[in-house]
Amino acid sequence: MLMSQDRPLGDPLITPENQAFFESTAQGKLLLRHCKACGKNHYFPRNICPLCGSDDTEWLEAGKGGTATGEIYSYSVLRKGVEIPYCLAYVNLPEGVSMMTNIVDCDLDSVRIGQKVQVCFKPSAKGTMIPMFKPVA
Repeated sequence: MLMSQDRPLGDPLITPENQAFFESTAQGKLLLRHCKACGKNHYFPRNICPLCGSDDTEWLEAGKGGTATGEIYSYSVLRKGVEIPYCLAYVNLPEGVSMMTNIVDCDLDSVRIGQKVQVCFKPSAKGTMIPMFKPVA
């Protein structure tokens, strides 16, 4: 059994375009962008829709006022060449986006494709909260 451990996280580059995103993570909320032109959601939040090129986008809270959840699509547990082992994963959200993220707060040997997960937040070196996911109990 290899339990995940918190590891030092780098600080994200906060810009005017993503500032609201990181302000929301400090409140325990995960924001996505919704494109009014094509009707699709996207992550990582940016003003220009990467799917159709429109700038007619707005913020959308994942989880619809509750905790954002998803399902592990793919993952890899990094053990060699790192000081603290960790799990890197793609998580599919019901809002139609995939996030590259970390799976935390669990036995790394128990992580599985299709596993249900929920968002949690871990602090970077300077305290910015970074969205990650943990298995649903």
